[in-house]
Amino acid sequence: MQPLRNFKELASHLKEAGLRKKIAVVCADDPETEYAVTRALKEGFADFVMVGDKDRLAQYPALSEFADRIEIVDIKDSDEAARHAVALAREGKVDVLMKGIINTDNLLRAILNKETGILPKGTLLTHLTAAEVPAYHKLIFFSDVAVIPYPTLEQRVQMIEYDLDTVRKFGIEQPKVALIHFTEKVNPKFPNSVDYKTIVEMASEGRFGNALIGGPMDVKTACDLHSAKVKHIESAVCGDADLLIFPNIESGNTFYKTLTLFGKAEVAGILRGPKVPVVLPSRSDSGLSKYNSLAMAVLSA
Repeated sequence: MQPLRNFKELASHLKEAGLRKKIAVVCADDPETEYAVTRALKEGFADFVMVGDKDRLAQYPALSEFADRIEIVDIKDSDEAARHAVALAREGKVDVLMKGIINTDNLLRAILNKETGILPKGTLLTHLTAAEVPAYHKLIFFSDVAVIPYPTLEQRVQMIEYDLDTVRKFGIEQPKVALIHFTEKVNPKFPNSVDYKTIVEMASEGRFGNALIGGPMDVKTACDLHSAKVKHIESAVCGDADLLIFPNIESGNTFYKTLTLFGKAEVAGILRGPKVPVVLPSRSDSGLSKYNSLAMAVLSA
């Protein structure tokens, strides 16, 4: 499989491979979710279980056009809808969950419920973003921008393992991972930089399989070879990073928002860790972003 370098290639791959997954959408009452669902149906890589207010869902034109590929579960209470959708995932009846217009905390409460949720004991919940940036030569993945405030070493290792699993499904056999810091120096004042040194050592011992991991380094060094040469930094990751691991949620989220606002990036994002991938878009995400996230989740499922 050739590496998928943009979202158009991702959609084409799903179609050519004949991949189709069943997706449960919770409270899909907004135009952006409608766009994502309708386009996924037209592209042929998803069938849907729409869990929510039947009267609102009836306004979807796609309901009549793709009636044989959409099931509606009429539940007006959003918390009950979330619990029902999670139960479908837990019972193996759907392959992906997607958030519509429901508060993120409400959906996460159902996902994380110790008795009825879908996060296995001892498993980490983390978020992975993929971005298609006009100024970069391929998709760039980064983590975590939405869930873990200040990852511990153990959490960061598990995060990288989850991320690499998804990145490899994009056809990248030897992912290049950059551990992001504001400098390339390890300094005890910044514990994450010390953790990075440990992670690089773990990678050299084979902990992450066929992957190249470098750091600490800044984003420019990771994604621009000229910057690395000026700084005399020698790493196979420099200028060609596939995956960026950020030190904390503030830096990761700021990077995400900057890319989408000023960098005009197209993005996709999923939660990893639960029994099935979860598309958990922001309320401000575009229909295109939600569609890309569906495609990413189908590939990852």
